[in-house]
Amino acid sequence: MFADVLRAAVIAIVIVHHSAMAYGPSRASWPVQDPAHSSWFGPLLAVDATVGMGLLFLLAGYFVPGSLERKGPARFLRGRWARLGVPLVIFVLAVNLPIVYVTGSVRGPGSFIRWLYDGGWQYAYLHLWFLAHLLAYTAIYVAWRTLAGLAGRSPRAWAPPGHGAIAGFVAALALSMWIVRIWYPVGKWVPLLFVLPVEPAHLPEYVSMFALGIMAWRGDWLRRMPVRTGLTWLCIGLAAAGSVFAAQAFGWWNDLMTAGGLDWPSLARSTCEALICAGLSVGLIVVFRQIVRRPGRLLTTLAAASYAAYILHLYIVISLQNLLKPAALPAAAKFALVAVVGIVMSFGLALLSRRIPGLRIILGTRPGRSRPAGETASEPAAGTTVA
Repeated sequence: MFADVLRAAVIAIVIVHHSAMAYGPSRASWPVQDPAHSSWFGPLLAVDATVGMGLLFLLAGYFVPGSLERKGPARFLRGRWARLGVPLVIFVLAVNLPIVYVTGSVRGPGSFIRWLYDGGWQYAYLHLWFLAHLLAYTAIYVAWRTLAGLAGRSPRAWAPPGHGAIAGFVAALALSMWIVRIWYPVGKWVPLLFVLPVEPAHLPEYVSMFALGIMAWRGDWLRRMPVRTGLTWLCIGLAAAGSVFAAQAFGWWNDLMTAGGLDWPSLARSTCEALICAGLSVGLIVVFRQIVRRPGRLLTTLAAASYAAYILHLYIVISLQNLLKPAALPAAAKFALVAVVGIVMSFGLALLSRRIPGLRIILGTRPGRSRPAGETASEPAAGTTVA
Protein backbone atom coordinates (compact mmCIF):
# COMPACT_ATOMS: atom_id res chain seq x y z
CA MET A 1 0.00 0.00 0.00
CA PHE A 2 1.18 3.54 -0.71
CA ALA A 3 0.94 4.39 3.00
CA ASP A 4 3.91 2.11 3.70
CA VAL A 5 5.99 3.92 1.07
CA LEU A 6 4.86 7.29 2.42
CA ARG A 7 5.92 6.27 5.91
CA ALA A 8 9.37 5.28 4.63
CA ALA A 9 9.67 8.67 2.92
CA VAL A 10 8.66 10.47 6.13
CA ILE A 11 11.29 8.55 8.09
CA ALA A 12 13.82 9.73 5.52
CA ILE A 13 12.66 13.28 6.33
CA VAL A 14 13.27 12.57 10.02
CA ILE A 15 16.79 11.39 9.19
CA VAL A 16 17.37 14.61 7.25
CA HIS A 17 16.11 16.56 10.26
CA HIS A 18 18.57 14.95 12.65
CA SER A 19 21.36 15.27 10.09
CA ALA A 20 20.95 19.06 10.27
CA MET A 21 20.94 19.28 14.07
CA ALA A 22 24.73 19.51 14.40
CA TYR A 23 24.94 22.52 12.06
CA GLY A 24 21.99 24.73 13.02
CA PRO A 25 20.91 27.01 15.87
CA SER A 26 19.98 24.01 18.06
CA ARG A 27 23.41 22.40 17.96
CA ALA A 28 24.17 23.51 21.54
CA SER A 29 21.73 20.86 22.78
CA TRP A 30 22.96 18.22 20.31
CA PRO A 31 25.65 15.62 21.14
CA VAL A 32 27.80 16.83 18.22
CA GLN A 33 28.58 20.56 18.09
CA ASP A 34 30.31 21.13 14.79
CA PRO A 35 32.07 24.51 14.34
CA ALA A 36 30.59 24.68 10.83
CA HIS A 37 27.08 26.03 11.11
CA SER A 38 24.43 28.01 9.27
CA SER A 39 21.33 29.87 10.42
CA TRP A 40 19.45 28.45 7.41
CA PHE A 41 19.05 25.18 9.26
CA GLY A 42 16.68 26.88 11.73
CA PRO A 43 13.79 27.12 9.24
CA LEU A 44 14.65 23.69 7.82
CA LEU A 45 14.43 22.10 11.25
CA ALA A 46 11.12 23.83 11.96
CA VAL A 47 9.55 22.58 8.72
CA ASP A 48 10.96 19.05 8.98
CA ALA A 49 9.86 18.58 12.57
CA THR A 50 6.34 19.76 11.79
CA VAL A 51 5.54 17.63 8.76
CA GLY A 52 7.73 14.64 9.66
CA MET A 53 6.46 13.81 13.13
CA GLY A 54 2.91 14.93 12.37
CA LEU A 55 2.60 12.49 9.47
CA LEU A 56 4.24 9.68 11.44
CA PHE A 57 1.65 10.05 14.20
CA LEU A 58 -1.20 10.17 11.68
CA LEU A 59 -0.01 7.03 9.90
CA ALA A 60 0.55 5.27 13.23
CA GLY A 61 -2.98 6.09 14.37
CA TYR A 62 -4.44 5.05 11.02
CA PHE A 63 -3.65 1.37 11.49
CA VAL A 64 -4.62 1.08 15.15
CA PRO A 65 -8.44 0.60 14.93
CA GLY A 66 -8.36 -2.24 12.39
CA SER A 67 -5.70 -4.15 14.30
CA LEU A 68 -7.56 -3.68 17.58
CA GLU A 69 -10.82 -4.97 16.13
CA ARG A 70 -9.15 -8.01 14.59
CA LYS A 71 -7.19 -9.01 17.69
CA GLY A 72 -9.19 -7.72 20.64
CA PRO A 73 -7.80 -5.50 23.44
CA ALA A 74 -5.64 -8.04 25.30
CA ARG A 75 -3.93 -9.55 22.27
CA PHE A 76 -3.54 -6.16 20.62
CA LEU A 77 -1.86 -4.61 23.68
CA ARG A 78 0.46 -7.60 24.06
CA GLY A 79 1.48 -7.22 20.43
CA ARG A 80 2.02 -3.50 20.84
CA TRP A 81 4.23 -4.05 23.85
CA ALA A 82 6.27 -6.67 21.99
CA ARG A 83 6.68 -4.46 18.92
CA LEU A 84 7.16 -1.08 20.66
CA GLY A 85 7.78 -1.56 24.35
CA VAL A 86 10.46 -4.24 24.20
CA PRO A 87 12.72 -2.36 21.71
CA LEU A 88 12.15 0.82 23.70
CA VAL A 89 13.28 -0.72 26.99
CA ILE A 90 16.24 -2.55 25.42
CA PHE A 91 17.64 0.46 23.57
CA VAL A 92 17.04 2.94 26.41
CA LEU A 93 18.68 0.78 29.08
CA ALA A 94 21.35 -1.02 27.07
CA VAL A 95 22.31 1.63 24.50
CA ASN A 96 21.12 5.17 25.24
CA LEU A 97 21.87 5.46 28.94
CA PRO A 98 25.41 3.98 28.77
CA ILE A 99 26.31 6.20 25.80
CA VAL A 100 24.93 9.36 27.40
CA TYR A 101 26.62 8.61 30.73
CA VAL A 102 30.03 7.89 29.20
CA THR A 103 30.01 10.87 26.83
CA GLY A 104 28.41 13.33 29.27
CA SER A 105 29.90 15.45 32.04
CA VAL A 106 27.51 14.52 34.86
CA ARG A 107 28.93 11.87 37.17
CA GLY A 108 27.39 9.86 39.98
CA PRO A 109 24.16 7.83 39.61
CA GLY A 110 22.05 10.24 41.67
CA SER A 111 23.22 13.37 39.87
CA PHE A 112 22.91 11.64 36.51
CA ILE A 113 19.31 10.57 37.11
CA ARG A 114 18.40 14.02 38.41
CA TRP A 115 19.96 15.61 35.30
CA LEU A 116 17.95 13.29 33.07
CA TYR A 117 14.74 14.07 34.93
CA ASP A 118 15.30 17.83 34.76
CA GLY A 119 15.69 17.47 31.00
CA GLY A 120 12.40 15.63 30.71
CA TRP A 121 14.19 12.28 30.19
CA GLN A 122 14.96 13.46 26.64
CA TYR A 123 18.57 12.26 26.80
CA ALA A 124 17.48 8.85 28.10
CA TYR A 125 14.91 8.19 25.39
CA LEU A 126 16.55 10.24 22.61
CA HIS A 127 14.53 9.71 19.41
CA LEU A 128 12.70 6.72 20.90
CA TRP A 129 10.34 9.05 22.74
CA PHE A 130 8.17 8.49 19.67
CA LEU A 131 7.71 4.83 20.61
CA ALA A 132 6.84 5.80 24.19
CA HIS A 133 4.18 8.22 22.94
CA LEU A 134 2.69 5.60 20.63
CA LEU A 135 2.40 3.18 23.54
CA ALA A 136 0.70 5.82 25.70
CA TYR A 137 -1.71 7.02 22.99
CA THR A 138 -2.60 3.47 22.03
CA ALA A 139 -3.31 2.46 25.62
CA ILE A 140 -5.59 5.48 26.06
CA TYR A 141 -7.46 4.65 22.84
CA VAL A 142 -7.92 1.00 23.82
CA ALA A 143 -9.25 2.06 27.24
CA TRP A 144 -11.66 4.48 25.59
CA ARG A 145 -12.87 1.90 23.06
CA THR A 146 -13.33 -0.70 25.79
CA LEU A 147 -15.51 1.67 27.80
CA ALA A 148 -17.41 2.70 24.69
CA GLY A 149 -18.00 -0.96 23.83
CA LEU A 150 -19.34 -1.67 27.29
CA ALA A 151 -21.71 1.24 26.88
CA GLY A 152 -22.98 -0.16 23.57
CA ARG A 153 -21.54 2.67 21.50
CA SER A 154 -20.48 1.93 17.93
CA PRO A 155 -17.60 3.76 16.24
CA ARG A 156 -18.53 6.55 13.88
CA ALA A 157 -17.37 6.56 10.27
CA TRP A 158 -16.07 10.05 9.51
CA ALA A 159 -16.29 11.41 5.97
CA PRO A 160 -13.09 12.89 4.50
CA PRO A 161 -12.72 16.52 5.61
CA GLY A 162 -13.36 19.37 3.22
CA HIS A 163 -11.62 22.71 3.01
CA GLY A 164 -13.66 24.18 5.86
CA ALA A 165 -12.91 21.31 8.24
CA ILE A 166 -9.19 21.38 7.43
CA ALA A 167 -9.08 25.17 7.91
CA GLY A 168 -10.86 24.76 11.24
CA PHE A 169 -8.29 22.18 12.32
CA VAL A 170 -5.48 24.53 11.35
CA ALA A 171 -6.99 27.35 13.40
CA ALA A 172 -7.54 25.13 16.44
CA LEU A 173 -4.05 23.64 16.22
CA ALA A 174 -2.38 27.03 15.80
CA LEU A 175 -4.26 28.49 18.76
CA SER A 176 -3.55 25.51 21.04
CA MET A 177 0.16 25.48 20.22
CA TRP A 178 0.40 29.24 20.74
CA ILE A 179 -1.25 28.98 24.16
CA VAL A 180 0.95 26.08 25.26
CA ARG A 181 4.09 27.90 24.12
CA ILE A 182 3.36 30.80 26.44
CA TRP A 183 4.74 28.59 29.20
CA TYR A 184 6.61 25.91 27.25
CA PRO A 185 8.59 27.23 24.26
CA VAL A 186 9.89 25.01 21.46
CA GLY A 187 12.75 22.85 22.72
CA LYS A 188 11.55 22.66 26.35
CA TRP A 189 11.02 19.05 27.50
CA VAL A 190 9.22 17.94 30.66
CA PRO A 191 8.64 14.52 32.30
CA LEU A 192 4.91 13.90 31.95
CA LEU A 193 3.62 11.64 34.75
CA PHE A 194 7.28 11.43 35.84
CA VAL A 195 8.30 8.97 33.09
CA LEU A 196 7.12 10.15 29.66
CA PRO A 197 9.34 12.68 27.83
CA VAL A 198 7.16 15.39 26.33
CA GLU A 199 7.83 18.58 24.39
CA PRO A 200 4.58 20.46 25.19
CA ALA A 201 5.13 22.95 22.35
CA HIS A 202 4.37 20.19 19.82
CA LEU A 203 2.11 17.96 21.93
CA PRO A 204 -1.17 19.37 20.50
CA GLU A 205 0.05 18.45 17.02
CA TYR A 206 1.12 14.91 17.93
CA VAL A 207 -2.03 14.04 19.86
CA SER A 208 -4.39 15.53 17.30
CA MET A 209 -2.64 13.88 14.34
CA PHE A 210 -2.77 10.48 16.05
CA ALA A 211 -6.49 11.02 16.71
CA LEU A 212 -7.02 12.12 13.11
CA GLY A 213 -5.29 8.95 11.96
CA ILE A 214 -7.88 6.90 13.83
CA MET A 215 -10.68 8.98 12.32
CA ALA A 216 -9.09 8.60 8.89
CA TRP A 217 -9.25 4.82 9.15
CA ARG A 218 -12.92 4.93 10.13
CA GLY A 219 -13.74 7.01 7.08
CA ASP A 220 -11.07 5.57 4.77
CA TRP A 221 -9.66 9.05 4.18
CA LEU A 222 -6.40 7.89 2.67
CA ARG A 223 -8.27 6.33 -0.25
CA ARG A 224 -11.22 8.73 -0.45
CA MET A 225 -9.58 12.14 -0.03
CA PRO A 226 -10.35 14.10 -3.24
CA VAL A 227 -7.35 14.84 -5.43
CA ARG A 228 -8.31 18.50 -5.75
CA THR A 229 -8.47 18.88 -1.98
CA GLY A 230 -5.06 17.26 -1.60
CA LEU A 231 -3.40 19.40 -4.26
CA THR A 232 -4.93 22.60 -2.89
CA TRP A 233 -3.64 21.95 0.60
CA LEU A 234 -0.29 20.79 -0.74
CA CYS A 235 0.11 24.24 -2.28
CA ILE A 236 -0.95 25.88 0.98
CA GLY A 237 1.55 23.78 2.94
CA LEU A 238 4.35 24.55 0.51
CA ALA A 239 3.51 28.26 0.63
CA ALA A 240 3.62 28.19 4.44
CA ALA A 241 6.96 26.38 4.36
CA GLY A 242 8.21 28.90 1.81
CA SER A 243 7.21 31.77 4.09
CA VAL A 244 9.39 30.30 6.83
CA PHE A 245 12.42 30.29 4.53
CA ALA A 246 11.48 33.74 3.23
CA ALA A 247 11.58 35.05 6.79
CA GLN A 248 15.13 33.71 7.07
CA ALA A 249 16.13 35.16 3.69
CA PHE A 250 15.04 38.65 4.72
CA GLY A 251 16.59 38.34 8.17
CA TRP A 252 13.21 38.27 9.93
CA TRP A 253 13.29 34.74 11.34
CA ASN A 254 14.33 35.69 14.87
CA ASP A 255 11.88 38.61 15.00
CA LEU A 256 8.84 37.20 13.21
CA MET A 257 8.81 33.58 14.40
CA THR A 258 9.79 33.04 18.00
CA ALA A 259 9.85 29.78 19.93
CA GLY A 260 7.24 30.88 22.43
CA GLY A 261 5.69 33.66 24.45
CA LEU A 262 2.51 35.72 24.61
CA ASP A 263 3.15 37.70 21.46
CA TRP A 264 2.27 37.71 17.80
CA PRO A 265 5.62 36.32 16.53
CA SER A 266 4.94 33.13 18.52
CA LEU A 267 1.42 33.07 17.07
CA ALA A 268 2.88 33.54 13.58
CA ARG A 269 5.17 30.55 14.00
CA SER A 270 2.38 28.41 15.46
CA THR A 271 0.13 29.35 12.52
CA CYS A 272 2.82 28.56 9.94
CA GLU A 273 3.53 25.20 11.57
CA ALA A 274 -0.18 24.33 11.67
CA LEU A 275 -0.53 25.18 7.96
CA ILE A 276 2.58 23.13 7.12
CA CYS A 277 1.38 20.19 9.17
CA ALA A 278 -2.13 20.07 7.70
CA GLY A 279 -1.24 21.18 4.19
CA LEU A 280 1.69 18.88 3.55
CA SER A 281 0.07 15.93 5.34
CA VAL A 282 -3.08 16.07 3.21
CA GLY A 283 -1.10 16.88 0.08
CA LEU A 284 1.53 14.15 0.44
CA ILE A 285 -1.10 11.52 1.18
CA VAL A 286 -2.91 12.32 -2.07
CA VAL A 287 0.31 12.65 -4.11
CA PHE A 288 1.68 9.30 -2.91
CA ARG A 289 -1.69 7.64 -3.44
CA GLN A 290 -1.78 8.83 -7.04
CA ILE A 291 1.86 8.06 -7.84
CA VAL A 292 2.56 4.89 -5.88
CA ARG A 293 -0.35 2.78 -7.05
CA ARG A 294 1.64 -0.47 -7.30
CA PRO A 295 4.87 -0.26 -5.29
CA GLY A 296 7.70 -2.22 -6.85
CA ARG A 297 9.86 -4.70 -5.02
CA LEU A 298 12.45 -2.09 -4.02
CA LEU A 299 9.93 0.30 -2.49
CA THR A 300 8.13 -2.55 -0.74
CA THR A 301 11.40 -3.80 0.72
CA LEU A 302 12.42 -0.35 1.93
CA ALA A 303 8.98 0.22 3.44
CA ALA A 304 9.27 -3.05 5.36
CA ALA A 305 12.55 -1.85 6.87
CA SER A 306 11.39 1.67 7.75
CA TYR A 307 10.63 0.93 11.42
CA ALA A 308 14.08 -0.53 11.98
CA ALA A 309 15.62 2.36 10.05
CA TYR A 310 13.95 4.79 12.43
CA ILE A 311 15.34 3.00 15.49
CA LEU A 312 18.88 2.77 14.08
CA HIS A 313 19.23 6.09 12.29
CA LEU A 314 20.18 8.37 15.18
CA TYR A 315 23.21 6.29 16.17
CA ILE A 316 24.34 6.29 12.54
CA VAL A 317 23.77 10.02 12.04
CA ILE A 318 25.65 11.01 15.20
CA SER A 319 28.55 8.75 14.25
CA LEU A 320 28.76 10.33 10.80
CA GLN A 321 28.62 13.83 12.27
CA ASN A 322 31.51 12.98 14.59
CA LEU A 323 33.54 11.59 11.68
CA LEU A 324 33.03 14.76 9.63
CA LYS A 325 33.62 17.18 12.49
CA PRO A 326 37.37 17.65 11.77
CA ALA A 327 36.79 18.06 8.03
CA ALA A 328 37.25 21.59 6.62
CA LEU A 329 33.91 21.63 4.82
CA PRO A 330 31.02 24.11 4.90
CA ALA A 331 27.98 23.23 6.96
CA ALA A 332 25.83 22.58 3.89
CA ALA A 333 28.29 20.02 2.52
CA LYS A 334 28.58 18.18 5.83
CA PHE A 335 24.80 18.16 6.20
CA ALA A 336 24.32 16.77 2.69
CA LEU A 337 26.85 14.00 3.26
CA VAL A 338 25.38 13.00 6.61
CA ALA A 339 21.83 13.07 5.26
CA VAL A 340 22.50 10.98 2.14
CA VAL A 341 24.85 8.47 3.75
CA GLY A 342 22.65 8.35 6.85
CA ILE A 343 19.56 7.43 4.85
CA VAL A 344 21.40 4.76 2.87
CA MET A 345 23.07 3.24 5.92
CA SER A 346 19.94 3.35 8.09
CA PHE A 347 17.80 1.48 5.58
CA GLY A 348 20.73 -0.73 4.55
CA LEU A 349 21.50 -1.86 8.10
CA ALA A 350 17.80 -2.30 8.75
CA LEU A 351 17.64 -4.73 5.84
CA LEU A 352 20.80 -6.52 6.97
CA SER A 353 19.28 -7.00 10.43
CA ARG A 354 16.96 -9.59 8.91
CA ARG A 355 19.92 -11.97 8.87
CA ILE A 356 20.44 -11.71 12.65
CA PRO A 357 17.71 -13.74 14.43
CA GLY A 358 17.48 -11.85 17.73
CA LEU A 359 17.96 -8.41 16.22
CA ARG A 360 15.41 -8.90 13.47
CA ILE A 361 12.76 -9.75 16.06
CA ILE A 362 13.53 -6.63 18.10
CA LEU A 363 13.65 -4.36 15.06
CA GLY A 364 10.61 -5.84 13.35
CA THR A 365 12.41 -6.89 10.19
CA ARG A 366 11.15 -10.44 10.11
CA PRO A 367 9.80 -11.47 6.69
CA GLY A 368 6.27 -10.22 6.20
CA ARG A 369 6.54 -7.46 8.79
CA SER A 370 5.96 -3.96 7.48
CA ARG A 371 5.06 -1.96 10.59
CA PRO A 372 5.62 -2.07 14.32
CA ALA A 373 2.30 -3.56 15.36
CA GLY A 374 2.01 -6.01 12.49
CA GLU A 375 -1.00 -4.44 10.78
CA THR A 376 -1.57 -5.32 7.14
CA ALA A 377 -1.62 -2.22 4.98
CA SER A 378 -3.38 -3.92 2.11
CA GLU A 379 -6.49 -4.55 4.18
CA PRO A 380 -9.26 -2.04 3.45
CA ALA A 381 -11.00 -0.10 6.15
CA ALA A 382 -14.23 -1.53 7.50
CA GLY A 383 -17.03 -1.46 4.97
CA THR A 384 -14.76 -0.45 2.08
CA THR A 385 -14.50 -2.15 -1.26
CA VAL A 386 -11.21 -1.73 -3.07
CA ALA A 387 -11.18 -2.10 -6.83
